[in-house]
Amino acid sequence: MSAIRVLPDNLVNQIAAGEVVDRPASALKELLENSLDAGARDIRVELVSGGMQLIRVSDDGAGIERAELSLALARHATSKIASLDDLEQVASLGFRGEALASIGAVARVSLSSRRTDQPHGWRIECEGGLLGEPAPSSQAAGTTIEVADLYFNTPARRKFLKSEATEYGHCEEAFRRITLARPDVAFTLTHNGRIRWHVKPHGYVDRVRALLGEDFYQATLALDESAAGLRLYGVIAQPTYSRSTRDVQYFYVNGRFVRDRLLSHALRQAYQDVLHHDRQPAYVVALDLPPAAVDVNVHPSKVEVRFRDGRAIHQFVLHAIQRALSAPTAQTGVATDAAAADPRPAFTVPTTPLRPYGVSSNGEIGRGHRPAHQGALSLGVAQPAEAYATMLGALAEPPRTQTTAFDPEIPPLGFALAQLAGVYILAQNRSGLVVVDMHAAHERIVYERLKKTLDEGAIAVQQLLVPVAFAADALDVAAAEEHAEALRRVGFEIAVVGPAALAVRAVPALLRDADAKRLGLDVLREMREYGAERILAERRNELLATLACHAAVRANRALTIAEMNALLREMEATERSDQCNHGRPTWFAVSLGELDARFMRGR
Repeated sequence: MSAIRVLPDNLVNQIAAGEVVDRPASALKELLENSLDAGARDIRVELVSGGMQLIRVSDDGAGIERAELSLALARHATSKIASLDDLEQVASLGFRGEALASIGAVARVSLSSRRTDQPHGWRIECEGGLLGEPAPSSQAAGTTIEVADLYFNTPARRKFLKSEATEYGHCEEAFRRITLARPDVAFTLTHNGRIRWHVKPHGYVDRVRALLGEDFYQATLALDESAAGLRLYGVIAQPTYSRSTRDVQYFYVNGRFVRDRLLSHALRQAYQDVLHHDRQPAYVVALDLPPAAVDVNVHPSKVEVRFRDGRAIHQFVLHAIQRALSAPTAQTGVATDAAAADPRPAFTVPTTPLRPYGVSSNGEIGRGHRPAHQGALSLGVAQPAEAYATMLGALAEPPRTQTTAFDPEIPPLGFALAQLAGVYILAQNRSGLVVVDMHAAHERIVYERLKKTLDEGAIAVQQLLVPVAFAADALDVAAAEEHAEALRRVGFEIAVVGPAALAVRAVPALLRDADAKRLGLDVLREMREYGAERILAERRNELLATLACHAAVRANRALTIAEMNALLREMEATERSDQCNHGRPTWFAVSLGELDARFMRGR
């Protein structure tokens, strides 16, 4: 067995480089963070061959004194912390004093710097960990660092690097993460002599728009909430912008990009009611909190953090995101400013009675459609037909002075015109045409009602005049007996009426028009598979979503104009009504401008 010995400093630095600098993008991240810590307002990045041949970062920050140049490239030398107290409340991006020493151990590094109060700058070089002497330099105020031939002295590490395009892609992503975090700083990125990015100082939302594109920007909801020394702000994408990958997920803690399981879980949980399970949310979100409340000294890459009170942080993030996603349609709006300013009168509403799709003037029913005289849809907010007639008349009037798209007389989703194919509601607002998927919209409304009543512990129960009996297998019978109390808590009474028979005697009042047998079988199946306690805790929302789907109005159900309008009003008053329980959109709008373009009006 070999004797224990102290490793040479250069070998220690090379080992550290394997943790801190695993590719050019990692080196670039460390250099950019140093520039920001130095107070830079303009940072320029130049890359050659994806950063494998050269990384040059220039900034207009505070600069480094001549006497400190060699210390900047030494291990565990830093200006950012000096004591344990400093370490426990780190406010800077860098603090360990390892990055430059690690980079210098595996590359040819040149560091030039000049403070604003000095007549000229100084330059020092480091090759494979060997430091030279400082020499005068014609450096502008600030710092320039060049990292050339990364891993030139460790060929085994260099061969693990990928192609130039791949390494550049990682460098660009590192640049984007830093740039999104600091919209107040100007950044430029050049690759092989070609400018790829040049962003001037922006507001937060404008920086997001510049870096992530117009499509993402148009799909975002603003977020800014504060409580107990915490602030969460940024933009989150509507569920309809969901992705198949996590490529548009940027979370920052005190300005530092992090990949944290606790925060990721809070985001996913906030989206769970509006996002399909195999889709990923998109967001750029920043969390500011006292430095002492978070430990950033967890991982060499500093991409992981640990919170002093993780549960409180999780709940704060979860509820803030949920509130942003829960804004009813009436608050998010459906019209653009351009539509609101359109000087033309809105569409003229037909004065003749509107018939459901598939019903002819003589009352004959089209093939595949149910009779128009079926029972009314129980929505709970339908107004008398005369009231809707009065409001519908307002749509035919020219806009008045100071009228906006959110005129209280004209609700955001407008008023119903007709039903299309027994599936869609066509409505008109001041912006133009609104198309609603009636089943998806009603499903969300019922789901949110069920959640609210269960949270309040006040689920109204509808006793069935005639219990619905049906054949059941032995497992269903056993589940009905075992979970009788849990079933009552969610509004069901399912009795055993024989060795292989059950009867549904009561259902939640919100579901009274649904198929009692199917509801009973579905709730029993959930209880069997997951257990009553887990259903009432972890999987409660999944169960309620299933029940809501059964209770929602079905395709080919002919609705009256009053029922359609009632559904629209319910949507405007319901949280998350823009998406159904599975993350699909419930409605979309077509503006007058879009229709004009489609019909080439004015050309």
